[in-house]
Amino acid sequence: MGWNNWNAFGCDVSEELLLTTSDAIISLGLRDLGYDYVVLDDCWQDANGRDKNGKLQPELNKFPNGLKSISDHLHSKGLKYGMYSSAGEMTCARFAGSLDHEVDDANSFAEWGVDMLKYDSCYHMGRVGTPTVSFNRFKAMSDALQATGRNILLNLCNWGEDLVHTWGMSISNSWRMSGDIYDAFTRPDDLCGCNTLAPGDVNCVAPGTHCSVLFILNKVAPYADRSIPGGWSDLDMLEVGQGGMTDEEYKAHFALWAGLKSPLFLGNDLRSMSPKALSIINNPAILALSQDPHGRSMTRVRRDTNVAADEWGIGETHVWAGHLHNGDQAVILVNFGGKDIDIKVSLAELFIPFGPGGSAPHNKFDWAIHDLWAHRMSEATAESLIAASTEPERAAILKAANWYNATEIPYEKGLREEDPRLFGEKIGVVKAGGVLKEKVKSHSAKVFRLRRVKKEGEVFKGKSIDRVTKDEL
Repeated sequence: MGWNNWNAFGCDVSEELLLTTSDAIISLGLRDLGYDYVVLDDCWQDANGRDKNGKLQPELNKFPNGLKSISDHLHSKGLKYGMYSSAGEMTCARFAGSLDHEVDDANSFAEWGVDMLKYDSCYHMGRVGTPTVSFNRFKAMSDALQATGRNILLNLCNWGEDLVHTWGMSISNSWRMSGDIYDAFTRPDDLCGCNTLAPGDVNCVAPGTHCSVLFILNKVAPYADRSIPGGWSDLDMLEVGQGGMTDEEYKAHFALWAGLKSPLFLGNDLRSMSPKALSIINNPAILALSQDPHGRSMTRVRRDTNVAADEWGIGETHVWAGHLHNGDQAVILVNFGGKDIDIKVSLAELFIPFGPGGSAPHNKFDWAIHDLWAHRMSEATAESLIAASTEPERAAILKAANWYNATEIPYEKGLREEDPRLFGEKIGVVKAGGVLKEKVKSHSAKVFRLRRVKKEGEVFKGKSIDRVTKDEL
């Protein structure tokens, strides 16, 4: 979790941008929700490339004090420092790439105090086209980073090419699985070169850019289960707050990225954040899905395409579901169509990974429905937090709102201790063997946590229900 400058600023990067943004991360309470990486993307280099010793150099007009001073500052604030290079002869903005310079560059990154490397795939000199070729090209940097002795998280950015979902977890912590996202919920765009792929087709010759939220979800759905603890599919940066989607679309986008365990990197200008945008990205009940100790992605259990189309000719609904560490079940109902619709899904479908045809033991229980957006921060509170000018004032606002602080109570502990701020609000019950039914507005989502209802005297596998472990269930 953190922030990356690219979506909002592109090449307009500087020391001042990183330092003022880091101040905003802290003042808005985002660091204490887990947003602790500050990532410098492309365009940080001197235009002349490497020095006489082959070392990468920052542009001193942008970074007058060098890059180590930035990492020192971030670390002093309890933040982590991420930066960027490419597994090619050039970066995507045509600065010097790291291909065939992996050892030198890894050592530079370590010397600068880097905690994360976003590693792109532009100008790869034709070393692409098979899983083996791409694997070897990216593995060179993975090995070089490990050899430095510094713990540097590696994010591969090869856009899903060469079946990276089958090998990315062997050498990295996350891997991009599609072309670049853009600020649209369903709109197709030819610049997303794989928009014409048939559903389920994971091969993509030209992943490109301008990929909508819907396209990315449809592309990852066939292999969402490949995300494992320590190695996750990266659905690209968040667009919340950029202005191209509605509030409901941004809520759906954010919740889906959290539920699918994508890295959560904010891409907007945090220094001019709207109250509505802040109250989306700071929802602890949604963030608890992202940070759940089970660490596995939700998967899609149903996709219906026979629904009214929106203005772009898109008409479909999704049901995504996933097991959580404490035995709860996360459920997201999404309406990508043009009209409000009732979405219905049975417990048998929601728990199908545990047994098809209703055979999963979970179907024998009642499940309480908890709405994870029920306690979204009020717009007035968010506005006050943004306007606050001193740290004591901000702290008082967050305390009055009883807002969650993951620095004080890590999500794992909060979930274990049943902190109510992580569980939304109970709005109903699905009876054993029953159906969850909700009206979902056009271009929006409903996000739930289902919690097993314990009944006195209930028996499971010959045991009192209170003695059944989450692993047995």
